[in-house]
Amino acid sequence: MKEYKVINWKMGLSRNNEKLEDTLNQYAKAGWTVKHIAENSARIVFERDKNR
Repeated sequence: MKEYKVINWKMGLSRNNEKLEDTLNQYAKAGWTVKHIAENSARIVFERDKNR
């Protein structure tokens, strides 16, 4: 079974790419993979196995 997490990315004025990379790496370490990044909004959907 899968579980999902949706986050709203808060884009800043400085170091935006670095902050996004850090956030993605943080979730990856917890076992999450990116399932979808919304094109016209700041939503990122993560997926992982629930029974890991």
